[in-house]
Amino acid sequence: MTLQQGIVFFAVLLTLFLPVFTRLRYDLVALLGVLLLAVIGIITPEQLFDGYGHSAVVTVAAVLVVSRGLQNAGVVDVLARWIGGVGNHISLQLAALCGLVALASAFMNNIGALAVFMPVAIRMAHKSQRPPSLYLMPMAFSAHFGGMMTLIGTPPNIIMSGIRAQYTGEPFGMFDFAPLGLGIALACIAFISLVGWRLVPQRKGSASAQNLFDIENYLTEVKIPKKSALDGLMVRDLRTVTEARVLIVRIKRGDQRLPAPSAFETLHGGDVLMVRADVNNISKFITDSGGHLTESKPLREDTLQSGEIALVEAIIVAGSVLERRTARSVNLRWHYGVNLLAVSRQGARLKAEISSIQLFPGDVLLLQMPRNAIQETLQNIGCLPLAGRDLQMGQPRRVVLATIIFAVAMALAALGVLPVQISMTLAACIMIIFGLVNLREAYSSIDWPIIILLGAMLPLGDAMEATGGAQLIASQILRFSAVLSPALMMVVILLVTMFLSDVVKNAVAVVLMAPIAIGVAQGLGVSIDPFLIAVTIGGSCAFLTPIGHQSNVLVLEPGGYEFGDYWRLGLPIEIIITIVAVPLMLWLWPL
Repeated sequence: MTLQQGIVFFAVLLTLFLPVFTRLRYDLVALLGVLLLAVIGIITPEQLFDGYGHSAVVTVAAVLVVSRGLQNAGVVDVLARWIGGVGNHISLQLAALCGLVALASAFMNNIGALAVFMPVAIRMAHKSQRPPSLYLMPMAFSAHFGGMMTLIGTPPNIIMSGIRAQYTGEPFGMFDFAPLGLGIALACIAFISLVGWRLVPQRKGSASAQNLFDIENYLTEVKIPKKSALDGLMVRDLRTVTEARVLIVRIKRGDQRLPAPSAFETLHGGDVLMVRADVNNISKFITDSGGHLTESKPLREDTLQSGEIALVEAIIVAGSVLERRTARSVNLRWHYGVNLLAVSRQGARLKAEISSIQLFPGDVLLLQMPRNAIQETLQNIGCLPLAGRDLQMGQPRRVVLATIIFAVAMALAALGVLPVQISMTLAACIMIIFGLVNLREAYSSIDWPIIILLGAMLPLGDAMEATGGAQLIASQILRFSAVLSPALMMVVILLVTMFLSDVVKNAVAVVLMAPIAIGVAQGLGVSIDPFLIAVTIGGSCAFLTPIGHQSNVLVLEPGGYEFGDYWRLGLPIEIIITIVAVPLMLWLWPL
């Protein structure tokens, strides 16, 4: 091993394991790794940022914008409405849910597709009197199956297409993955629907509406007497009177009800304030303000909402402005017009002071916000709706326009008229022009951590190859060629990539394994295609842990799952994928 190879391996190990053992994110660590190579001189300053102009990075960004356009138009909502007539049998329900999630994920962002169907699955679970856990994990896994079907289904497919073009001059086509992906999806969904669901733990989770709406023990009504210190004071100026940490969620003034009052609302003597706080803060608030408790009575959900104000259950996704922050530090009420009423984590309601709870991806929140700004507000704070409470998250009347734009873009790419990065970018621009996506939504829909990660990992992968590091690893693997056939060597590559994708981002696994797989194929004197496909499929097989993919994280809290629950269904799924995929790969891409 040369010094340069050792430095590159160190940068790779840094990228793989530092995010696992620290709080540093993958995108930052990948950027630090490639910067290390540039500072030392292994890659040039020009090569350092070449990844951000790579066709794979551009395509991923464009697909995310197009995906938002399809979601805004209500294309997936139309599919979701078809599920209502499948009956009460769990096998039929799972087949319909998983099939539609896989279909949607083949053409749009996996997280977006899963998010649309999650409320449908939760309502179906409640109606069938089953725990949502039986539905949510199978749906999350089905989003992976769908991503395997098309070139734009998931970033690993797009990355591998670009890598193939570098070596053969020909990228993978739009539907080259379809026979393999469809075979895997059909086999796995059939297994889940008939047998696999029995392997999923039946946990209550936090998806039940009552878990978060049972908040009467955390709300108190305080009446402001005449000549109180609060009389004539704006809501935003409460701190001038008291240091008590309270949240005013409603004002009752005579026959008038004001849910989620504005920070500029003036308080008057005689007002009855519904406040959210713990016992100590309520006591301090009453002492400082001169108010007094009203007669205790049951509180209903409708006391917290009105025609203008809604209660929304939402789940925090990775990259949210709330991630690792508190409601107070984000200043939710002031910046976004949102009251945070409750937080649920790992199936349990958190009882600490609500504004001081550090929030994490997967936490379920009960939010009070303006009804006409639900979609925009959730988008701005990085949350997805968990259950539909009079929520209209799309515009179905524009389905036809969005579908035509998308279908034309797909056809142009599939027929080779335009490269996929151009056709998808063109589709994104047309959707913006026709108002299916506004510019702010377009920029916010792009998963910038993934873009940064991809742009940094591509030069790192090139450095592995340029220094001979990839060939060094490949030569060690080739030692087994004396006892293993090329087909079995391909299986080894598939299984190693599967393992990597369970603990690191799939894009990282694919970029690192691709040059190694190519080195092994060339050493064996066989086609590189089946080995590239093995890496691509392995990169989409994050089924053993919740951290392998955002889809797995998204269902962790609503399903009430524990870390060790995923392998119970995930391990059989990976075995089935290996059994189904290997013969299909060898048939479609002969050695």
